[in-house]
Amino acid sequence: MPSKPNILLLYTGGTIGMVRNFETGALKAFNFRKLLQHIPELKHLDCHIDTASFENPIDSSDMDPEKWVRMAAIIADNYNTYDGFVILHGSDTMSYSASALSFMLENLSKPVIFTGSQLPIGDLRTDAKENLITAIQIASQQSRGEAVIQEVCLYFEYKLYRGNRTTKINAEHFNAFASPNYPPLAESGVHLKINTELLLRQKGPVIVNPDMDNNVVIVKMFPGISEQVLSSVINIQGLKGLILETYGSGNAPTEAWFIAILAKAIQNGIHIVNVTQCSGGSVVMGNYETSTKLKEIGVISGGDITTEAAITKLMHLIGKNSPANQFKVLFETPLRGEMSQ
Repeated sequence: MPSKPNILLLYTGGTIGMVRNFETGALKAFNFRKLLQHIPELKHLDCHIDTASFENPIDSSDMDPEKWVRMAAIIADNYNTYDGFVILHGSDTMSYSASALSFMLENLSKPVIFTGSQLPIGDLRTDAKENLITAIQIASQQSRGEAVIQEVCLYFEYKLYRGNRTTKINAEHFNAFASPNYPPLAESGVHLKINTELLLRQKGPVIVNPDMDNNVVIVKMFPGISEQVLSSVINIQGLKGLILETYGSGNAPTEAWFIAILAKAIQNGIHIVNVTQCSGGSVVMGNYETSTKLKEIGVISGGDITTEAAITKLMHLIGKNSPANQFKVLFETPLRGEMSQ
């Protein structure tokens, strides 16, 4: 008989790891060493579960590249020991972290699944148990001796998404995440349905890319943005990259000052990426006159990438010291399924 898959459950912090004292109403950290004691349903899963935790679990609002490096290192150090990884994470920045790790972990042949919850694991109406149980079940899926899922994913409220395709859309509902431009990889109902034709496959030994350069910024376009504001942002000391959230399919103001500021920045080596601020759809520069100038001065098209994936991909490519003359092509090429070809 084949041995049961080994799953490592990593707790970084967040709502899912809290339990409520029903006498005082106060929340306290969950003891994941006693996981099976508190969630006996996990005993019915056909896998072996070990747990690990950040020494000082954090609220996801305090997430940063240093902690992404720590997560990637834990996975790398345990890669040959476990068949899959589940990361418990606060929901607010989960899409950023899932996107970041998708770029940091190259050639994955095992699942890395992020999940969390909107209510603490000890609450009566919590979504934490279902999210946790199903994320572990998906991570342990095997076929012909290899993992079914071989990429960084995010599981929430009955759906498994490609991690770098997600964005948080709701702070109150259990269905907190969406993948606007890519279908779910799996759906959990009476049966667990995995859409195998959508799954990512990479070849080669796993490679960890730990260098993430956070000398980047996001600017969201709005009617009335001033020359002084944009110029101040562009002139931030040490700035290397900028995500420009534009209107519709990549449209922006056509004023001479606006184009001149961006053109000068690009000439000075700052990478500027055009993404849409719409929840779904794609940037198509040149589709309208209001984006033609951006294309002409060398602004990078983000296609249908999310802002979360765009900013982390920018950090990744800058961190790798990608050659300036190849940067635009590299960004506009899907690396981990984060954008359509």
